[in-house]
Amino acid sequence: MRSKYLLSLGLLLLLTENILMDCGVGETRTRGKCVDVDECTSVPPICGNNSACFNTVGSYYCQCQEGFRAATHNFTQTDKTECQDINECVNGTTVCGSNAKCENTEGGYFCTCNDGYISSNEKETFIAGQDVQCNDRDECDDPGFCGNNAKCHNTLGHFYCICDPGFRLESGETNFTDTYENCKSVCDIDKPCEGGGICKSSKDGRECVYTSTSGFTNYGHKHMKWTELKCNTFIDEIKAFQASPELNKLVSLMTNSCLVLNESVRKDNFSQIDGKGLLKEFLRALDALLQGGFQGDNRKVSAMFNIVENMLKLIGSLLSESQTKISSTKTEMELLIKRGSSPPEGDFNISTSSTRFASHWDTATGNTYLGFTTAALLSYEGLEDSLSPFSDNLEKQKKQTFKLNSKVVTATVSNTETANLNKPVTITFSHLENTTENHTCVFWDPELQGGAWSKEGCITVTSSYDQTVCSCNHLSSFAVLMALYDIGDVYELNLITWVGLPLSLVCLIICIVTFYFVRSIQSTRNTIHLHLCISLFIAYFVFLVGITRTENKVGCAVVAGVLHYFFLASFCWMCLEGVQLFRMVVLVFNTTLRHIYMIAAGYGVPAVIVAISATVHASGYGTEGYCWLNIEDGFIWSFYGPVCAIIIVNVFFFLITIWKLAEKFSSLNPDLNNLRKIKAFTVTAIAQLCVLGITWVFGCFQFSKDTLAMSYIFTILSSLQGVLMFIMHCWLLKQVRDEYAKFLSSICAPHKRKYSEFSSNQTSKSQTSKSVQNTDESHI
Repeated sequence: MRSKYLLSLGLLLLLTENILMDCGVGETRTRGKCVDVDECTSVPPICGNNSACFNTVGSYYCQCQEGFRAATHNFTQTDKTECQDINECVNGTTVCGSNAKCENTEGGYFCTCNDGYISSNEKETFIAGQDVQCNDRDECDDPGFCGNNAKCHNTLGHFYCICDPGFRLESGETNFTDTYENCKSVCDIDKPCEGGGICKSSKDGRECVYTSTSGFTNYGHKHMKWTELKCNTFIDEIKAFQASPELNKLVSLMTNSCLVLNESVRKDNFSQIDGKGLLKEFLRALDALLQGGFQGDNRKVSAMFNIVENMLKLIGSLLSESQTKISSTKTEMELLIKRGSSPPEGDFNISTSSTRFASHWDTATGNTYLGFTTAALLSYEGLEDSLSPFSDNLEKQKKQTFKLNSKVVTATVSNTETANLNKPVTITFSHLENTTENHTCVFWDPELQGGAWSKEGCITVTSSYDQTVCSCNHLSSFAVLMALYDIGDVYELNLITWVGLPLSLVCLIICIVTFYFVRSIQSTRNTIHLHLCISLFIAYFVFLVGITRTENKVGCAVVAGVLHYFFLASFCWMCLEGVQLFRMVVLVFNTTLRHIYMIAAGYGVPAVIVAISATVHASGYGTEGYCWLNIEDGFIWSFYGPVCAIIIVNVFFFLITIWKLAEKFSSLNPDLNNLRKIKAFTVTAIAQLCVLGITWVFGCFQFSKDTLAMSYIFTILSSLQGVLMFIMHCWLLKQVRDEYAKFLSSICAPHKRKYSEFSSNQTSKSQTSKSVQNTDESHI
């Protein structure tokens, strides 16, 4: 009976426990205990598709899988959030690289190379970050790729086939890429020879051989309808440029070739002309001209381009091969020639290593067909450096400066009427510098004050990071100009400068008067501050009155030299402050610097740097826009180099100073007041280093349109440095504020003692204060 009673009591207690126990959210009662529910094991998944569930005590949270995203990073089922696919190919987070395209998939993406390219890992797909590059696929590795009687020519991302001499396509096209096309003998395509001649395929094309004098000539060089060339035009070019031996040689070579060709036409004998040898001799003479440079002579450049265009037309007709590719020290060129009884048809492409020229054969032929048609592209090496300045007309329109960012090329055809083409030509340039700056297609116009770059008749079709495609309705010499932005004329920056600098000059004058006349605060450190303010005052004053006075080059160079000297002197005095603090804390028995040593370091060191800089590169002082150091040739580092060195040295001194101060505070040094004073000195010195140093760090990054924010920061900090010096070294010191109050009260109250009397009476007190201060410094 007793056991039944105990059993009933146990069941009653168990029921009471279950009733009283109330488990929390996300928990369930198991065997009398509250146990966490793992929501992540529910079916269907509680987080939905494309997500991962993470269980927590009493709850859970969801996150989208890689390649998906939601409105919030963590969410639950109650948020009614779905994970959406991220299109990596649209939002710009994925960069597959050049010559590749991105294709999005659900939860991911993959990259594939463009047609004509193959990945460096030889796999069809890859993802960004695997260091895979898409390289050009050489379709011409297979000798039979273009079929019989044709040669394959590989280009960047593409290829084309050209029929062998004596063969061509029935369509009349010169180049083809459809490998199912076949090159047939010209004798199988063209009409039979007139007068009973026998057609033969030769290296020059179609040749009719006659067994008797029937009034027709063989169809080689002799088929051409030659007209007498006007060689006097080239002789006139020689007379116009007697001062250039290299150009004279070039013109003489062309004139002699013209005379020999005319003689060959009259005698009906072309065997004495070696077209390939003449081309090599011409390129050697052109190399000599390019090697000597042009020294700003744009008329000489115009004459050279004119001669090159005419010489390529002349030599092209004398070459026996249908395609000629040749290079020299300063040039690279490709020339095509098509011969036949009828004008060639279709498109053609010629290229050098950096440029591609595409047009139509009917454009190259024109209205007069002489039995042959030529097209040539010649690229110049290093000519872009000499011809960048000849863009003044563009600068006036765009208020920008320009720099050539492509090789200069001459494109010419046998057609003499190319000033206004019905079908524009296309020229694709590779950039010398890969950049996203704006690019403009230009040609050399000899009518613009003797020769200059112009964009008339040329448009920029597309421009990417590494190339620009141009379309022009005329032929000449072409290039691509990159726009460089001068941020110095921004109105807001000028306003900040012209307001901030006068305010800084006033504050620096107050600092100089304070450090010189208030004797109670005079010390080695304040002597350094005095000369620092003097150097900054002179630098800012010269900057304000002379930075834009570029009309006199000598005066502008002097202004740049003075600015160079006094800005360097400012940093040298700042370095001396770091040395002084170091000596006060570390070298406790030697806390003062001799005045002669400070003068030598503060003014002597920058004098030596400026003297060496002016001796080595005097032309580096003064630019076209401002009286400051030249940036383009790197001369600016004669200022930034010493400044960086000074900042590094001061950082070293300040770190040791802070370390030693921490040791002294931790040792409970009894001279705690002096330690706190040195701590305050150190804080202001470090703040000063940050103000001066960071200002010029920002100054390093303000030379393009993308760094305008840096320019604002640099302008604001530099123009207000005098104000910051006054606040840090004068206004924040209670002793200086008291002196200002006494001085102002003596002016405002006429019955009170004058400031001069106050100064004389204060002398004895200042002497006592100074002696105590020196004793304290020695104590430390």
